[in-house]
Amino acid sequence: MSAASPATGAGVRVIRRLLIANRGEIAVRIVRTCQRLGIETVLCASEADLDSLAARLADRTLCIGPPRSADSYLKVAAVVDAAVAAKADALHPGYGFLSENQRLAAACEHAGVIFIGPTVAQLDAVGDKLKARHNAIAAGLPVVPGGEAHTLAEATALAERTGWPVLVKAVGGGGGRGMKRVEDPAGLAPALELAMAEAQSAFGDPRVYLERYVLSGRHVEVQVLGDGANVIHLGTRDCSIQRRYQKLVEEAPAPDLSDRLREQMHRAAVEFARFLGYRGLGTVELLVDVERDTFYFLEMNARIQVEHPVTEAICGLDLVAEQIAVAEGRPLAYRQEDIAFAGHAFECRINAEDWRRDFEPAPGHVSEATFPAGAGIRVDTHVHNGARVPPYYDSLVAKLIVHGEDRQAALRGMQAALARCRLRGLTTNLPMHRELFAQPEFVRGGIDTGYFPRFLAQCAGAERVGD
Repeated sequence: MSAASPATGAGVRVIRRLLIANRGEIAVRIVRTCQRLGIETVLCASEADLDSLAARLADRTLCIGPPRSADSYLKVAAVVDAAVAAKADALHPGYGFLSENQRLAAACEHAGVIFIGPTVAQLDAVGDKLKARHNAIAAGLPVVPGGEAHTLAEATALAERTGWPVLVKAVGGGGGRGMKRVEDPAGLAPALELAMAEAQSAFGDPRVYLERYVLSGRHVEVQVLGDGANVIHLGTRDCSIQRRYQKLVEEAPAPDLSDRLREQMHRAAVEFARFLGYRGLGTVELLVDVERDTFYFLEMNARIQVEHPVTEAICGLDLVAEQIAVAEGRPLAYRQEDIAFAGHAFECRINAEDWRRDFEPAPGHVSEATFPAGAGIRVDTHVHNGARVPPYYDSLVAKLIVHGEDRQAALRGMQAALARCRLRGLTTNLPMHRELFAQPEFVRGGIDTGYFPRFLAQCAGAERVGD
């Protein structure tokens, strides 16, 4: 059993030592908040990350296995054993890896370690995409037409009812894995086969379902925070710039939405979280149908998101600190009317990848890492001069966040900040971000998920002409 902290009130356990079961910039981010709160940190690290920035900043580091995620960061027993060995009061899973894993949450509960996240039942309610869809319907939210299909015949019939094109999606999925767009009946069988294989490999669950593909769709999400009894929202984010259904640029608040639609989305997200009795930080992801001026529920992510800094920028909260407070058993410190939104913020995900070669990963050594600084600029990163970016993990090396008094000011600030970024020794997508933030259509705002493929095609065409 972990060393339980003494209670300071009914149901409150103070967290004094916290185990971080993650790596990279999110591990660094959690360490910094814990330092501010006076919480001791213990980092789980693979052999590849023992000299990482997070390991240097944490109070202690425990090796949990070889570099491959399957042998280290994804091993529930190893992570919980580390928490128990460290006598940690709590475990923060970050995002990705085991962050939404019910087995980890249950194992923490069994070991007497506070899991910083929702309950096991809530993870179950939203981790399975079909179950989340059914719960959303029960909570009164609109969902994209579609459903589960067990055979090709069922999938074909369902697609004919919803209309082509359709998306095949993994039930246990996320991050674009197990997701395929299908234009017509001829492409359905191979798409199903490939999606099921990817889903089995990535999530251990081959089940898939179908949804109508919304041609003029925007990916907008609402950040929610709950303590099990009360829920508030922290505004919207637009995440429509994606490659292979993985986000690259986010902004808050989502631009070019009517007050009516924005308020409906806020209300829907809060109602869904209340329906679940949600505890912790979560994101309700919605698809805005531009042509129909409506929205649909997509899924709920029951963890902190990569893009959380843009929300922090406009509402002034430390969301990791809020997660910790709720996990300790404290009621929310804010009512909805206490949340004041100010300005606009953008986030660019800087990845070690070759964007002109279909975003091929490009691990390597950083010979120079120079990031901008100044008012309204924030950089979340785990790289530095001489750092090694290993080939085993996600390609994210830094997040550049810029906040301004309005969207135009934030755009100008991001353009200037991108120009001052230097990452040498690695191939990164920095040039892509610089190109994107100069595009008139993106600058106007309100772009849909179809814009980024058009932008890439335009860049490829310009390159061919230049040749």
